[in-house]
Amino acid sequence: MKDFTKFVGLDVSKDSISVAVADTGRGEPRFLGNIPHTPEAIRKLMKKIGSPEQLHVCYEAGPTGYGLFRFLLSLGIDCVVVAPTLIPRRAGDRIKTDRRDALRLAQLLRAGELTPVWTPDEDHEALRDLVRARHDAKEDLHRARLRLVQFLLRHDLRPVKGTRNWSVKHREWLDSLRFEKSSLRIVFQEYLHAIDEVTDRMKRIEAEIHEQATSSVHAPVIQALQTMRGVAEVTATTLVAEIGQFSRFSSPRQLMSYAGLVPKEYSSGASRWQGSITKVGNAHIRHVIVESAWSYRHAPSLKGQIRARQEGQDPEAKRIAWKAQHRLHQKYHLITARGKAGKQAAVAVARELIGFIWAIGCEIEKKQSEALVA
Repeated sequence: MKDFTKFVGLDVSKDSISVAVADTGRGEPRFLGNIPHTPEAIRKLMKKIGSPEQLHVCYEAGPTGYGLFRFLLSLGIDCVVVAPTLIPRRAGDRIKTDRRDALRLAQLLRAGELTPVWTPDEDHEALRDLVRARHDAKEDLHRARLRLVQFLLRHDLRPVKGTRNWSVKHREWLDSLRFEKSSLRIVFQEYLHAIDEVTDRMKRIEAEIHEQATSSVHAPVIQALQTMRGVAEVTATTLVAEIGQFSRFSSPRQLMSYAGLVPKEYSSGASRWQGSITKVGNAHIRHVIVESAWSYRHAPSLKGQIRARQEGQDPEAKRIAWKAQHRLHQKYHLITARGKAGKQAAVAVARELIGFIWAIGCEIEKKQSEALVA
């Protein structure tokens, strides 16, 4: 461990940075003021505070991303990005200012009470932005479709009974609609155009996701994860983008906790209570994992798309995926047989599913590392 002599807390916003420093010992941290959020101002201030080997810097993860983290590393300065939700808060503290936040960060960094987050490299961050852009587009598509459905319902326009919404037959029905009033015609055309526009955007994003899933540095892990039932290309890419390096978790339970899939617990003395899942952690991982878990209500099989995805993949990954099919299918039906709802069973299956995904991810990363050494 390095012997740092100055602990620097940064409260970072879009245009400015509030800076505080705590020296070794128990003295009060001191506030150095605000500087512009520019590379020149940051470089000048750090040089003024001390030499790079003396400094240990931290700031909260937020909308400004990891550019400041990478810039400080390029200067040879040790830096960590900390999780805002895990910063200790004083009970009864109702005053929040940039100055107080910077001082508190410097003090807690010196005390070793801050929890750093994993900082992705530029490739991982770009992949994460890509899958999140698809998630945003999917939400936009849902809203656009809902607006059109509500518009048609207001005018008592319904498709033929048995027609599934957004199927080919449903689209043909939409294209056949005619409105006498020009105002209604414009509204309908704009709602329909918004759906087509978002659909095209999703196709462009998914084409790039396919490119990344087959030819990027992340491709081996993404392809191996697709040996799992319910984990197709978009889901596998999302998991790799959001989790990053699987081996950074020492156990599957740590990854379950990171995704917020572990149950709440209150234990005191002889009493012990467990509730629903914490939902504290990465919501993107939790969403795709729970969606994938529903596929394990079906009996284990290797056919169709699953068989196609497994062709040419790592034998150990396929073994783990087959074991998961049996175990998770059994778990789903054991839970529902006890009278629990399907949703509760799916969440329980998702918790174990992410453990199997962790095993495959770690296995492929290990083999990649061995190949690089060789």
